[in-house]
Amino acid sequence: MTTTSPAGSALPAINRRGLLGLTAATGLGLGTLSLPASARDRRPTVGPKLASGLFTLGVGSGDPWPDGFTLWTRLAPEPLALDGSGGMPATSVEVEWEVATDPAMQRVVRRGTTRATPEGGHSVHVDVTGLQPGREYWYRFRANGELTEPGRSVTAPAEGASVDAFTFAFASCQNYPEGYYTAFGDMATQDLSLVVHLGDYIYEGAGTQNNLGRAHTSRAETFTLADYRLRYAQYHTDPDLQAAHAHAPWVVAPDDHEVENNWAGDISQRDTEPDQDPAVFRQRRAAAFQAYWENLPLRRSSMPSGSDMQVYRRLQFGDLMQLDVLDTRRYRDDQIEAPAEYAEGRFAPRRTMLGRRQEGWLLNGFSTSEARWNVLGNQVFCFEADHTAGEGETYSNDTWDNYAAARDRLFRGVRERGIENFVMVTGDAHRSTAADLKLEFGDESSPTVGTEFLGTSITSGGNGSDDDALGVTWMAENPHMKFHNKQRGYQLCHLDQDAMVCEYRVVDRVTVPDAPVRTRARVHVEAGRAGIADVESVSTTPV
Repeated sequence: MTTTSPAGSALPAINRRGLLGLTAATGLGLGTLSLPASARDRRPTVGPKLASGLFTLGVGSGDPWPDGFTLWTRLAPEPLALDGSGGMPATSVEVEWEVATDPAMQRVVRRGTTRATPEGGHSVHVDVTGLQPGREYWYRFRANGELTEPGRSVTAPAEGASVDAFTFAFASCQNYPEGYYTAFGDMATQDLSLVVHLGDYIYEGAGTQNNLGRAHTSRAETFTLADYRLRYAQYHTDPDLQAAHAHAPWVVAPDDHEVENNWAGDISQRDTEPDQDPAVFRQRRAAAFQAYWENLPLRRSSMPSGSDMQVYRRLQFGDLMQLDVLDTRRYRDDQIEAPAEYAEGRFAPRRTMLGRRQEGWLLNGFSTSEARWNVLGNQVFCFEADHTAGEGETYSNDTWDNYAAARDRLFRGVRERGIENFVMVTGDAHRSTAADLKLEFGDESSPTVGTEFLGTSITSGGNGSDDDALGVTWMAENPHMKFHNKQRGYQLCHLDQDAMVCEYRVVDRVTVPDAPVRTRARVHVEAGRAGIADVESVSTTPV
């Protein structure tokens, strides 16, 4: 149970230290501070004495609405404890939280207490309300005589309010053993109102490579709740990731690796368990979803119920942007993998990527949208991508190309509803591509219904390159594609009433700590004109 109260006397002020100066070697999260003994005595914890350093996993906020947002942290004095407990005892702990209008936390406007329970992995989720729309706030937590450094969040603009400009970042795919999270460190320096994470927050595989000293602690694939909890804890110890979480509110949605590679509905990947009973897979998914919720700033309405979790949802940002976040895993049909069935099967009219209910929810949302920009947070790329040079065609088994009839229904629904400024932001592919979305991809004269910005990975795939053989083929065989890059990084999206610009930020080498981050390209879309208006190539040479 959470109790809240309005502004009162603030806690003693603390100085905000540089988030990027934290290192994993400290063993602490976001600048955990100790309170005087007298303060500790006034605030006893529940149960036995706790180890120090509770906040090793940092703090975060998410899913902003006009009068609030969700606050998150998870208590873990021993984040790499192999049992997934984070070193916490099997007892509840009282955690205090507060929200202020200044980073020094002197002007507190909301505060309250909640319990971190062992059943919830000692995570904290607080849905804060009663704040002002469209403004910055700072927040922090206290437990067992320890106080976190403040995190920053931003409420959404009021419903229908006129919004001149808005900037958000989006990212995906951060395989911990394959590189440093330099991109997140750069993200934490940007002027952002939102971060959208589109999946593969963790990787479920063994991840035994250790050339960077970042091998997965368990050195085994995740199956149980304890496995998943440990995996998330290890990822959260990264100081750059902590900095990005503390810098702005996040909106998150899982893809496949949060559970298992290429899962679809109740069907497990055909690998080591070729005939796995769907009931057994649902048990694994329940554990994965529970750990996902425990470790990310999701509203209580997204708390899993067994193997189900509410992922798709809609967020409004005044009159400027409607953001619809999709679930492209839970309701999809199984992938067609047999070559003999693929050509015709992907166009089967009953095949679905979103499921009937989610598809209807999405199209109905377009019908009632009054936002200038309708942005879709999407896990796997939607544009058509022929992978074969010259004669013949091949397509991905896991993307919307495998569900072409469902894609056709989506695009026709957009066109029928007169949605002019339709943009998809996408992860998963470990490469960046900007493409026009065509009603008929095989016909260059076919109407363009929108734009897709495919974003690269944070680290997955290791050091990339400006281009590769597949990129050359894509650009040659798919004329609707206007930009391609194969480096690691993230994307900044700048919106105003006239245009949307996607800025592709790339890291030259993720295997080197603190490598340079630079802008590779800016892709422009004009309001009222579907498709890409201009690609501004900035640099192909590392600085």
